[in-house]
Amino acid sequence: MRPVDTEVLIVGAGPVGLVLAIDLGRRGVRCTLIERKQAPQFLPKMERCNARTMEIFRRMGLADKVRAAGLRADVPMDVFIVLALNRPPLLHLPFPSMAEAKRAIDACTDGTMPLEPYQLISQYTLEPLLKSVAETLPGVTVRYGCEFLSFEQDDSGVTARVSAESRVSEARAAYLVGCDGGASAVREQLGIALAGESLMKFRQALYRCDELFDRIPIGDGPGHGRHYHVADDRATFLIMQDSTRHWTLHAVVERDEDMARQFEKTVGVPVKYEMLYVGKWQQNLRLAESYGKGRVFLAGDAVHLVIPTGGLGMNSGVGDAIDLAWKLAATLQGWGGPKLLASYEIERRQVGERNVAASRYASLGRRKWRGEYRPEIFDDTPAGKAARGNLIRVADVEQRKSNEMIGAELGYRYVGSPTICEEPGGPEHEFRKYVPTTWPGARLPHVWLEGHVAIQDRIGGGYTLLRLGGTREDTSAVERCFSAFGAPMNALDIPDATARDLYGFDLILLRPDLHIVWRGNRAPSAPQQLAALATGHPA
Repeated sequence: MRPVDTEVLIVGAGPVGLVLAIDLGRRGVRCTLIERKQAPQFLPKMERCNARTMEIFRRMGLADKVRAAGLRADVPMDVFIVLALNRPPLLHLPFPSMAEAKRAIDACTDGTMPLEPYQLISQYTLEPLLKSVAETLPGVTVRYGCEFLSFEQDDSGVTARVSAESRVSEARAAYLVGCDGGASAVREQLGIALAGESLMKFRQALYRCDELFDRIPIGDGPGHGRHYHVADDRATFLIMQDSTRHWTLHAVVERDEDMARQFEKTVGVPVKYEMLYVGKWQQNLRLAESYGKGRVFLAGDAVHLVIPTGGLGMNSGVGDAIDLAWKLAATLQGWGGPKLLASYEIERRQVGERNVAASRYASLGRRKWRGEYRPEIFDDTPAGKAARGNLIRVADVEQRKSNEMIGAELGYRYVGSPTICEEPGGPEHEFRKYVPTTWPGARLPHVWLEGHVAIQDRIGGGYTLLRLGGTREDTSAVERCFSAFGAPMNALDIPDATARDLYGFDLILLRPDLHIVWRGNRAPSAPQQLAALATGHPA
């Protein structure tokens, strides 16, 4: 058989493809990332890395770089519902700045908060940053201006046809991953459909306006915030980007040129601005019927399309990439069993399904308060006052659904995975509330250890057996069983009472992605079976 040119071929250099390439490179996997665009584009797309994504970036050594490139830490993340920016707000929902959130996390001792707060960073800032990191890794090849055309797969690999500089060539890889967005050519060739619904159509525009951030005339204060929803009949929505000099506007209008007038109407006062981009987009709530076939996998928007309400789109894709990366590495390095890669779809599709549902839940809330709009809402009359009061009352409940998604971010738990030791029952999945748990399949809750050291920072990149509260259990047998498979495994003693009290068990087995495989107070009675299960081998 023809030898592989690269172990993993990744199609699509958005944040998901780039994160996958970086994590594979960190794990010693040779991978090639191809992107048909010539370079990252300055277009408005995602604008926030949520708490879980920032925890992942911390483990990748990227969190500080992302924060340095994104919105400065002192800017509030407030949300406003307005008639225009030069009128008193109808509703002001305060949310902490990154600095305020960091201080709250530093003081938290009950596991209810993430290790890292969110970070506002525009995709056009994040993509070049991730690209620069990927290009420094010796096993990672990044090729822009290289278009994926088609593939064929067999028992030993995948042969892809690609086009670059008007020349068509072939690339041979052990695995192929399509991170090529909602119109994925890889998914299309696999014959995998997206099921779900399409909703409203919008225009989106990107503006440069250097003076607006300092001049926002809302209410009595500076009016600084992240989102400004306009109570009108066009679903107008203004978003501050990470530089505070760029702004994105969404609205239902007829023509591209209408977006200039819509921006002026939203701001309400004369400002100098330049409209840099206008495009159309459609709200979608769709999930792929499968996350891949054979040696070809899909991740990110290629398998789940959500409405931006809740901020779960790109962040879900980063979760896909991190789940898939260590499983591909384990398989290529010979210690991952046949069930390991099979678990990718089982685990991540359920997260995709929940996040599509969470996005729908948030979107319905937003549509509900927008449905209270009446033309007289602008009038200084009893009818206008009543219309404003009614919209405010509904929005104060419903808009929060879009901005309070900590349960969806941190509380997802893998159910029915062949690499997790199932326990009967389990906590409910909640979108808006996070309750820390060590139930198998869940993410290990963050806790501060003595000296204000995060437990996540003590945990390496392989499997980890946490030995908590000074336990004297002999766990050498399970450690030997992991070694017999060739899997990286480390036993870590954590004597801190805080961690033992929060986690509730003396022993917790973690996967490389910090999801819990097994927990108990006595050493595993069948250590070989546990090691086999965790690494994807038959028991």
